[in-house]
Amino acid sequence: MHATARSVPSYRHHKPTGQAVVTLNEKDLYLGKYGTPESKEAYNRQIAEWLSNNRQLTPQADPSCLLSVSQVALAFWKHAEVYYRKPDGTQTSEVDNYRQALRPLKKLYGTTPAAHFGPKSLKAVREEMIREGWCRTNINKQVDRIRAIFKWAVAQEMIPPTVYHGLQAVVGLKRGRCEAKESEPKRPVPDAYVEAVQPFVNRQVWALIQLQLLTGARAGELLTMRPVDLDMSGDVWVYSLAEHKTAHHGHERTIYLGSRAQDVIRPFLSGRPVTAYLFSPAEAEQERHAEQREQRKTPVQPSQIVRAEKASQRQRRRPPGSRYDTEGYRRAIARACKKADEAAHEKNKEVPAEQVLVPCWHPHRLRHNAGTNIRRQFGIELARVVLGHRSAAITEIYAEADHQKAQEIMRKIG
Repeated sequence: MHATARSVPSYRHHKPTGQAVVTLNEKDLYLGKYGTPESKEAYNRQIAEWLSNNRQLTPQADPSCLLSVSQVALAFWKHAEVYYRKPDGTQTSEVDNYRQALRPLKKLYGTTPAAHFGPKSLKAVREEMIREGWCRTNINKQVDRIRAIFKWAVAQEMIPPTVYHGLQAVVGLKRGRCEAKESEPKRPVPDAYVEAVQPFVNRQVWALIQLQLLTGARAGELLTMRPVDLDMSGDVWVYSLAEHKTAHHGHERTIYLGSRAQDVIRPFLSGRPVTAYLFSPAEAEQERHAEQREQRKTPVQPSQIVRAEKASQRQRRRPPGSRYDTEGYRRAIARACKKADEAAHEKNKEVPAEQVLVPCWHPHRLRHNAGTNIRRQFGIELARVVLGHRSAAITEIYAEADHQKAQEIMRKIG
C-alpha cells in the first residue's frame, strides 16, 4: 500500500521470500525474516529515518543488499512453478531446467548477498558446471537461465539493476576455446536397433515408435493424441495440437498422417471415447495381465484377479496413468534395449558380455530418422514443414545431409 500525505506505510509480509517488507517512495525495502524482532526493529528504524528526511529515502536506507542469493532463488522458484505451466495446468520441463541451473548457484553462492553476485561469481558457477562434466551447450543454456533469475529479481526491485547488467558481460563458451566437453551429435537410430526392441515393448509403445518414424513428430506431441484431435475426412488425416513446444509463442503445429500412419492408429480408435488418449499405459497393463491369464494352464479364479491387482498397486509407487509421459516412454524403450541386448548375447554366446550388441537409444533420435528420410526424398524445405520448424537451419540439425548422393555426384564428375 502506498503512503498518502499523512499515512505511514505498513509492515507487510512478502510471501515469496518470507521477508518483511515496507514500501517507501514506491520502492520495496526488505527488512529480514517476517515477524522477528529484528525485522520490526529495522521497520521502525526505516520509518523514523524516512520521516526525518521529509518522507524521502536516503541511499544508505536501502537494505536490499541483505537478500541472499538463496532467498532470491527461492522467490524466483515460486514464480517459476506458477509461470511455467501448460494450458491444462501441468508444469513444463522448464521448471526442471531451472532446478538444474540452481544447484551449482546455491552450492557456491547461496549465502552471498545477491547484490554482490557479479561476473566473476557467474564465471565461478560456470567452472563448477564444467567440473561436474556438463557439456558446453548445456552450460551456456544454464548460465542464461541464471541470468534470467537475476533479471527477474531486478524487475521485482529485489536487487539493484547493476547486478543484471554486470552478468550480461559474461559471454558464452565457444567451441574449442574452453575446457567444457562437447555433446555427442544426435544421429538417427540404425534400423536394426529399432527392430530389435519390437519383441520387448507393448503394442502402444511400438505404435508410438512407428508413428515417430513416419511423421517425424516429437514424442510429447504423439503422447497426447486423442480421436477428437484427428480430422479423418480426407485421405491424409490431420492432427492439430492445442498444446506443443512453441504454443506459448503463438505458433501452430499440425501433423499429417498418411496411409501407413493411419494403419498404425486405426486399431486404437475402436471402442474408445473421443476424448480418451490413444496410447494408455493403464490399458497396456490390462492387456499384459490378460495375456498372462490366457497363458495359464489352470483357470484363474476371480479372487486371484482381485489379489493380483491389489498386489500390483502396492508394488507401484504410482499406478499407470491414462497416457504415457515422455519419461515413461523413454524408460520403456531403455528397458527394451537392455532386453534386446541380452537376447542378442544369447544368440551370439561367443561375443564378450561387456560388448554391447544393442545400444540404448533415445526416442527423440527417431525424429532424426524421419527428418533424414524426408530430406533425402523431398528436400530440406519440405522436411522443415513436416518437422514443424520455423527455420530450415534448425532442420539441418535433425536431417543429416545425404553424403551417399554427394559421393555419387563426384563419381560422375570424376
